Amino acid sequence: MNKTLLAIDIGSSYITAVIAKNNLDYKINILGTGSSKSDGINKGVISNIEDASNSIREAVSIAQKNTTEPIESTVVSITGAYTKCIRSSGSVNIPNGLITENEINQVLQMALYNATIIPEYDVVHVIPIFFKIDDSADVENPLNMNGSRLEVSVFVVTAKKTALTNIKSAMKMANLSVTNFVLDPYASAIAVLDEQQRNFGATVINIGATTTQYVCYKGSSLIYNGFLPVGSNHITNDLSVMLHTPPVAAEKIKTEYGNLLRSLEEIQNKKIRTPRIGDEKISSEVSLEHVQTIIHARVEEILTLIKSDLKKSGIYETLGTGLVLTGGMSKLEGIQELATLIFDNLPVKVSNPVNIKNGYMSFEDQKMSTIVGLLLYSLDPNRNFELDSNKALIKKRKIDDLSTVKIESQDLSGLDLSTPKPQVAKKNIKKEDPKLDDSGKLPTLNKKDKSKGVNKIWNAITEWF
Repeated sequence: MNKTLLAIDIGSSYITAVIAKNNLDYKINILGTGSSKSDGINKGVISNIEDASNSIREAVSIAQKNTTEPIESTVVSITGAYTKCIRSSGSVNIPNGLITENEINQVLQMALYNATIIPEYDVVHVIPIFFKIDDSADVENPLNMNGSRLEVSVFVVTAKKTALTNIKSAMKMANLSVTNFVLDPYASAIAVLDEQQRNFGATVINIGATTTQYVCYKGSSLIYNGFLPVGSNHITNDLSVMLHTPPVAAEKIKTEYGNLLRSLEEIQNKKIRTPRIGDEKISSEVSLEHVQTIIHARVEEILTLIKSDLKKSGIYETLGTGLVLTGGMSKLEGIQELATLIFDNLPVKVSNPVNIKNGYMSFEDQKMSTIVGLLLYSLDPNRNFELDSNKALIKKRKIDDLSTVKIESQDLSGLDLSTPKPQVAKKNIKKEDPKLDDSGKLPTLNKKDKSKGVNKIWNAITEWF
């Protein structure tokens, strides 16, 4: 079960590869990281398989320099550019009355069977929106509950077969295979949303170099997915065209002077010198006011298009806790304040992903949201139920170690577990007890004893000895 994972984020500007696996405590252990420029990738879509394959190979090769572990599974991000999302539902009878993982798998498969999927598309995710047992209210996790009928409403993400095949081909040329695909903004949402935001609803907007992708969460499930072929590189292009300066100079202007919070008084009459396209020896002066106007116009356009799409889809009124911005462009000073104004004073937060401690790379950066989400999607043992791109059930892992044994307070009466010593535990054990062996160890519990509901404590005690 504890396989070595290769996670690959095929981003707009960079391809990031991370090799990781769970340690004995099921925490994510980073074994190696690598990054390379995204050659052969245009707005998240492969435009040149050979170039893309070389970029993937380079990133993975750098990551493998730090580990000798063989790669056993590979998860790859996919852009929302070639995806379609639909809703479906399914139901199954529960013959034994008890809902197990088998019944949950059956009802998700039934919902997938009932979905109308375009022949040119393949399934990437089947994510439960809610479950129902008999005539009950919505249930988040039906496992081990009782009922005669289980129903589910699902959000199905599908992607163009040709696009997925191109990724597989690029991977194959790099001597790699794909185990699972994961939707890019879905991975970002897993990395940046906390439990409250997932439950009450939030929209995660990942603004990259050439794409803007966003998903809406409600009740710990996706309910909407959107994509725009626009990103921070378009600001660079705008500056280059409007200021008649080379793209390299425009990028420098964006990163050094890009700020949406400066007042008119601060930037009025302030100018910077920029080289001219065609003859960089010649430079000209441009006002910071003009620079800020160009940047502001493009950012406002992106956020307004997202708002318009959410309103058109009917999702806007159910945004719950508001917006979470991530991705490279979310670092732009003042974007949070501008988004708050555009989205009618909804709460807006710029979030870093969960920081997985390691000695190779800092994940505490908005640009790392997708790669962190891929790791959590594949290695977090506390995942919710869903069907992956292989139509296999993702479920919580069963961890049988002392760190995960839940001991209720009422079970601890008369026991001091803070300093467990053999002589203290043996005090109340009669020597003539025929069940004891010569070493004085406690006996293994039989089935009758286990049924009393205290088997976990006995297992803990026997491990201490």
